[in-house]
Amino acid sequence: MTDSKKKEMIRALKFLLFSISAGLIEIISFTLLNEFLLPNHYWASYMIALVLSVLWNFTFNRKFTFQSAANVPVAMLKVAAYYAVFTPLTTIGGNYLVESLGWNEYLVTAINMVLNFVTEFLYQRFFVFGSTLDTNPRKTGK
Repeated sequence: MTDSKKKEMIRALKFLLFSISAGLIEIISFTLLNEFLLPNHYWASYMIALVLSVLWNFTFNRKFTFQSAANVPVAMLKVAAYYAVFTPLTTIGGNYLVESLGWNEYLVTAINMVLNFVTEFLYQRFFVFGSTLDTNPRKTGK
């Protein structure tokens, strides 16, 4: 295996591990909101849990997975653009599946989390941090 392939495999593994931690934050906060604070309001529970998860995931992936020295506000705006599309689609679609079709809200949330994992990795890897991969001075020693 070449060094670049190995590096990308490690990058994907880091993204997976941070995404799992963000997923735990999302599902725990979703459960607390859905069961105790906002029962019968799927969209509100999902939105709050998603925002908490995104903030966690962005922070750790920028620093450790992509090791980027990119301008943080610019990178955050790019991620916000992704979520400006992803969030309405999954919130409206998820709410329809739960409220109108009677799907289980945890199944819908899990499907959304898998969709988010795959699409966000590709988006961040190639668009948000693509030209600034491994530019963090602490990583490169510069």
